[in-house]
Amino acid sequence: MLNIDTVRAHFPSLATGATFFDNPGGTQVAQEVVERMQQYFLHSNANHGGAFRTSQASDAVVAEAREAVAAFLGAARPEEIIFGQNMTSLTFNISRSIARLLEPGDELVVTRLDHDANIAPWLWIAEDRGCKVRWVDFHAEDCTLDMQAMEEAITPRTKLVAVGYASNAVGTINNVQQVVRLAHQVGALCFVDAVQYAPHKSIDVQTLDCDLLACSAYKFFGPHTGILYGKYELLERLTAYKVRPAGEHTPDKFETGTQSYESIAGVLGALEYLAWLGMSVNATDVAEEASRELALRAGMQAVESYENSLSLALLEGLQSVPGLRLWGITDVRRIAERVPTFSFTLPGWNSRALAEQLAREEIYVWSGNFYALAALERLGLDEQGGILRVGLAHYNTHAEITRLISVLKNLPIPVQ
Repeated sequence: MLNIDTVRAHFPSLATGATFFDNPGGTQVAQEVVERMQQYFLHSNANHGGAFRTSQASDAVVAEAREAVAAFLGAARPEEIIFGQNMTSLTFNISRSIARLLEPGDELVVTRLDHDANIAPWLWIAEDRGCKVRWVDFHAEDCTLDMQAMEEAITPRTKLVAVGYASNAVGTINNVQQVVRLAHQVGALCFVDAVQYAPHKSIDVQTLDCDLLACSAYKFFGPHTGILYGKYELLERLTAYKVRPAGEHTPDKFETGTQSYESIAGVLGALEYLAWLGMSVNATDVAEEASRELALRAGMQAVESYENSLSLALLEGLQSVPGLRLWGITDVRRIAERVPTFSFTLPGWNSRALAEQLAREEIYVWSGNFYALAALERLGLDEQGGILRVGLAHYNTHAEITRLISVLKNLPIPVQ
């Protein structure tokens, strides 16, 4: 069982007393991240590939971080892991390589439930290559993907299907495994945006069988660094847009220029924290000498279990606030179909004004569209100032949720 006091002790910023419900936009970092980055700057601060000690130490840290991410995602080999500035940059970069495989008249599939980082890159290459884009809608009543529409959108002309693992706006978990199967039935690639899923539940890319998957370390307690997984054969086949001296094989050919090596060291720290969590809560099942992958999966299982209890409490609390409209899945029996990201509107309140009011109470939340532009346009909310988003992480507490609901129930009359 997760010991919340022990967990919170690993996050120095929580000592400020603020309530961090802004987690879908970026989580707080674990102490292990700070220590890894500090250690890097003090003992390994050098560029890649040198003949001297600090450069070799830097390369060793990056290699270990790549192995840790491969274990976290269930990749077959560390060379399938690519680091970059962020998920958006990595997606735009790899989309350019994929564009070389496309011909005029080919089709790409995107969904209205996705973050624009998994829409815009595909719209651009479709325009560049003369391809058709097919949009998949979602059910407005519970914000779940229309799987019948997905099946109809995928045709023999489809070359790529882009889908989110979980919605960053409303928390819906999509049936990605089915989408991957549908894509592969017609020989198409499937690109998965797992940015919002990765902090909450385990990922196994080999079981999922996706071709490409992206996530961001700053959403799972690490620094601002993006991660792209790709099947090794596919990455080797794709042409990389790179400088000529760069390596010819993955991952080197995709990691353009000098990386933020200190941030990659921080990614290792974040995964060391999650592995510690797995061993601390599951000591009888995960021995100290157990593999990193088993420890990481145990850690994510503990995160998921505790967050489910938080989600139920938050769902019940929000539904008790007079007039509040919660968007997405609201049935407590379907809590496993969403991540702990809850968005709502409140009559009389612009979402930004409400976020500012909560900030005065040291409760931090996001407002707006969160780059889920297509989803909010579909719901008719973008021109109304968007929605307010409360996102939980496993370091949040039931007491914080109780206080949030109390503040929402006792808001002042909004200024018109």
